[in-house]
Amino acid sequence: MKIENIRNFSIIAHIDHGKSTLADRFIERLGSVPAREFREQMLDSMDIERERGITIKASAVRLSISREGTDHILNLIDTPGHVDFTYEVSRSLKACEGAVLLVDAAQGVEAQTVSNMFLALENNLEVIPVINKIDLKNARVTEVIAEMVNVLGVKEKEILLVSAKTGTGVDQLFDAIVSRIPAPEGDGNAYLQALIFDSVFDDYKGVIVYVRLVNGSLKGGQRIRMIGTGNFYEVTEVGVFTPHMKKVDKLSAGEVGYFTASIKQLRDVTIGDTVTEREERDVKPLPGYRSPLPMVFCGLYPAAMTGYEALRRALLKLQLNDSSFKFEPEKSEALGLGFRCGFLGLLHMAVAQERLERESNVDVIQTAPSTGYQVVLKDKSVVTVENAAKLPPPAAIEEFREPVVEVDLIIPSDSIGALMKLCEERRGEYKSTTYLSQKRAFLTYNMPLAEIIYDFFDRLKSITRGYGTMDYRFIGYRPSSLVKLDILVGGQKVDALSRIVHRSEAERAGRKIIKTLQKEIPKHLFVITLQAAIGSKVVARENIRALAKNVTAKCYGGDITRKRKLLERQKEGKKRMKQVGRVSIPQKAFLAALSKEE
Repeated sequence: MKIENIRNFSIIAHIDHGKSTLADRFIERLGSVPAREFREQMLDSMDIERERGITIKASAVRLSISREGTDHILNLIDTPGHVDFTYEVSRSLKACEGAVLLVDAAQGVEAQTVSNMFLALENNLEVIPVINKIDLKNARVTEVIAEMVNVLGVKEKEILLVSAKTGTGVDQLFDAIVSRIPAPEGDGNAYLQALIFDSVFDDYKGVIVYVRLVNGSLKGGQRIRMIGTGNFYEVTEVGVFTPHMKKVDKLSAGEVGYFTASIKQLRDVTIGDTVTEREERDVKPLPGYRSPLPMVFCGLYPAAMTGYEALRRALLKLQLNDSSFKFEPEKSEALGLGFRCGFLGLLHMAVAQERLERESNVDVIQTAPSTGYQVVLKDKSVVTVENAAKLPPPAAIEEFREPVVEVDLIIPSDSIGALMKLCEERRGEYKSTTYLSQKRAFLTYNMPLAEIIYDFFDRLKSITRGYGTMDYRFIGYRPSSLVKLDILVGGQKVDALSRIVHRSEAERAGRKIIKTLQKEIPKHLFVITLQAAIGSKVVARENIRALAKNVTAKCYGGDITRKRKLLERQKEGKKRMKQVGRVSIPQKAFLAALSKEE
């Protein structure tokens, strides 16, 4: 296929605006899959994607189309819509020259619509704006066109009207893709340059590398070199996605496909690396990707004491197909041996845990999610701390810094007051307000990441009656009044329950934890003191009463001094036991205190 007849493009949109449905119509119309094999969400290969109705991994498919007597190849990459998987979107756009930007005809421009538009423009892509779901009874096409013109800066005449469900307008969209998206630039006879934009692990073929060829060609038996890692391999198979993997003789400049080369471990392949030929030449590496930065952390521990090795194998398997997932071993005095895991967001964390339980059949205990913090020490060095138990001594700390994100919020205009109050409660810094229409507003805040990872989105949906949307992006760390909150049980610190909190929230958080422990720790023969402290200052305290054994029950009348003697002996015994006795904290008490906040 001539390079001028190739079109590489992505479908980008806010979550649930119809990306996967539109991809289904493309596949159905262009006959890439026999009718008996066709199913809804054709490009969503994981069961969890189908059940949740979301795309988690970007998927590619090669389509063939004829226009005005000329055959064209359309390489489509379907992308996720949720903010946690923006990294997948950015990787996909690097392999494209154009993007189809979908907007729901009923919901209009949403927070991630704006974010994805900026991503496309940053990559210098030709954007085709499309209004989807025009078949809905509550579609408000005229208003949405005005929003797209005002907010996204597109021209009204460029906007196409489509229904991915019924197929209305899809043929016109095909024409626009062929005519408006430029052909890729490259030379099939030049030295090989291919960009790695994804990779997955297969039990039989090893690592399958997804590539976009910029120059040269790639075929079986060819000896290649990864410029970034310096590793050498011999290609065993090349192919394209139809959407199933289909082996071909050769991939040429401008095409999107895959290759295998008996690569045993996913860590040997770097996303964003450049593939070239084995012979040493001064080949310029292609612009790659920034590594994904985990923003949310939690501990994962085996539910059974003997399940550590099974969990480790399951995490390694998960990491093979999810390069943005990170983990390292850790030990907790409360929960035993486990792993500290890093995720891009809460949905990413929930999906990872569900995949562990389904694909590897392991039961895990998950601790409350938290963010990572930067700590500036007295010697001016900076360390990143993801677990309060690993915090340097207070005397060595000069400054705490917390991660801050820029949050874009699109809400009904009548909810602005309630939203601003919520953002103020979460230590948000107001930036701007723009009105999309008389009924919808676009607000921007800078907020600490720790304030939005628990229930901020749920609160947003509640105060906007389900019509609010949000998108956020990490902008850096800023100094903050953070403290380490210690939990003491019977006067002894319990490191597993320590956490880093804002000073203004320390008393509330500490009281919540010790109230939970008060309910879960069984009574002992002596009074147990529960304390939440910042350094030597106690900010919350509760007691667990001692077991009240009736030592005078055997006395039937008689001299009162006998009863007093027994009571005094009991009092002395409890005093001595409080000094030397140890509090037994059951695991369910740790789980209740470490579990995710409601």
